[in-house]
Formats: sequence, structure tokens, C-alpha cells
Amino acid sequence: MSGKIRIGVIGAGSISEMHFSSYSKNPDAVLTAVCDLKEERAKAKAEKYSIPNVYTDYRELLANPDIDAVSICTWNNSHAEISIAALKAGKNVLCEKPLCKTVEEALAVEQAVKESGKTLQVGFVRRYASNTRIVNSFMEAGEIGPIYYAKASCIRKLGNPGGWFSDVERSGGGPLIDVGVHVIDLCWYLMGRPKVKSISGNTYNRLGNRANVKNLRFYKAADYNAELNTVEDMANALIRFENGASLLVDVSFTLHAKEDELTVKLFGEKGGVELEPKLTLITEKHDTILNSTPQIDNLSFDFVSGFQDEMNYFIEVCQGVKTTLSPVEDGVEMMKILCGVYESARLGKEIYFD
Repeated sequence: MSGKIRIGVIGAGSISEMHFSSYSKNPDAVLTAVCDLKEERAKAKAEKYSIPNVYTDYRELLANPDIDAVSICTWNNSHAEISIAALKAGKNVLCEKPLCKTVEEALAVEQAVKESGKTLQVGFVRRYASNTRIVNSFMEAGEIGPIYYAKASCIRKLGNPGGWFSDVERSGGGPLIDVGVHVIDLCWYLMGRPKVKSISGNTYNRLGNRANVKNLRFYKAADYNAELNTVEDMANALIRFENGASLLVDVSFTLHAKEDELTVKLFGEKGGVELEPKLTLITEKHDTILNSTPQIDNLSFDFVSGFQDEMNYFIEVCQGVKTTLSPVEDGVEMMKILCGVYESARLGKEIYFD
């Protein structure tokens, strides 16, 4: 499929704005339809981006033959259902992370991809970012790896968004599945996507929503409700891979921490990398250790340009020019990891994979 790609966006909540905005800036993307359970919200996006078709039922959007591909920006509990329906309707799919809520759902989506012959791109946006591409180029040149250890933290001292984010039935989990998925996937991707051997995880729900805290602002979901909180405050895990590498991660919505923290570090046999808080390459030359800072536009992940790169890539995938960097198979593996952390925490012991 070459030429213009006609896009439908399903779900008009906060993250959808990154999709609408990015598609609107791509000359080969045509925003054709928007769907949301709240008609007024869908109409607002349609007016802002001159979108001709507005729906409140995603099935009606998928029945429109003038739509080539869809972005799915709904609650996590509907990702699998809508993805499968879209694939069966002959649409290419960009599904926001996480792919779904369970491994069983993920396998069903993977099967739908195989049967449809269409592409599903999982919204692992950080794979498409400029600093990730730069690190990949060093990896491919053999200047850093093999990577045998990685560690990542995504700590919010106060930042439970409430609403559907804190409702386990709709979200599938808290900070692990919402923000942890980004840093876990980024590390796993740059480590070469090794097969998981075992996971030892912990989750804690000790602080709750902390709506009582004053003088600190944080993002709140449109349906924010401080009384509804059935997800973890924080999670940590040690993930071991079959090739001997390991990944240590901790994430939180709320924690008695001095400050927010975002760190992503990878350690290889020939060098090391810090992607966050700013890109730094650690190498050794002439018996001297060097910390190298690239001269680039964004030393840390830039939200806007990262999504633009992701949407641009998806359009080229739909045109048949490129193959996605985040296929459904990786979405399945990531669900195994995320669900494995939750299962290990529930059982109170390390779990092993066949």
C-alpha cells in the first residue's frame, strides 16, 4: 500500500493527542475517523483536526472501508478486543502499550495478526526515539555489547493519576504496567531481546492515592477518583535471561522519595550506556575510561519528537516501506515479563519460564 494512509483513532483520551498531533504533521497520513465512548470528546478532536467521521462504537469505525489503519488509545482492558477486531477488518494497527492485560490475550492478538496478514505495531515509543537509534548504531558496530546487566528506575514521589489508571480491572496494574513497561522494554530491546529465564518480583500497596498531600501538582486522569485505587504503589523486580544477562527495575506511582527519578543504564563487555537522565556513552580507549556525551538535539527522551518518529514509522510500515520495530511477538514477550512480575509478587517467590 503506497501513497496516503487513512487513519482512524479509537479512544480520544489524553494519550490520543500525541497520535492526532503526530499524524496531522505527516504528509502521508490522513486523519479520517475518530471514535470515543464520549461523543463530545470525539467531536472536539474531529473539530480540532478536521476529521470527517465521528463514532461512539469502534465496530462502526472498523466497518468503514475508507480507513486503512487505526491507532488504539483506549483503556488497557479493551486493547486485545479492539486489536483483534481491527485486524479481522483488514486494518493495520498501532496499539498503545501495554498490548493488553494478560498473556492469554496477547497470544490471541498474535494469532489474529498471523491470520489477517496485517501488521500490529505495539506502542513501545522509546524504541523509535533518536537516542535509542544512536545507541543501536553503537551496539551494531560492536562498541558496547554484549550487554550482561541493565538497571532502570522510574520513580514518582507523588503521581498516581487515579481514574482508570488506578483501577486494576481496566488498567491491569499500576506503575509497573503503565510506566515500567517503557523502561523494561527499552532495556530488553537494547539487550537484544533475550528469552526470559526467571523473575523475582515484589509489589507494594502501602501509601494509596495520597490525595491528602498539598502543594504538589501531578497529572490526574479525566475520571480521577481518589477513592478508587486497586493497583500497586510501587514494584521492583530482578529479571534473569537465558543468556545469563539480568535486569533490575523499580517503578512507583507514589513513594516517600526525595525526588522523582528516571534512570536507564546498560552495562556491556566493551562499554556502557546511560540513556536517562541524559545519554552518555562509557568506553575505554588507550587504557583510559571515557565518558562521552553526544552532540544531539535531545540527550533524554523527548516526548513529542518520540511520538512523531513512532507515527512516521508506522505510516511507512503501512505503506510497505518498513517493517515495524515493535511487532506483536515482542508485545507477547513483554506481557510475559509484566505478568511474571505480578505473579512472582503474588506467590512471594521467584518464578521460572520453560
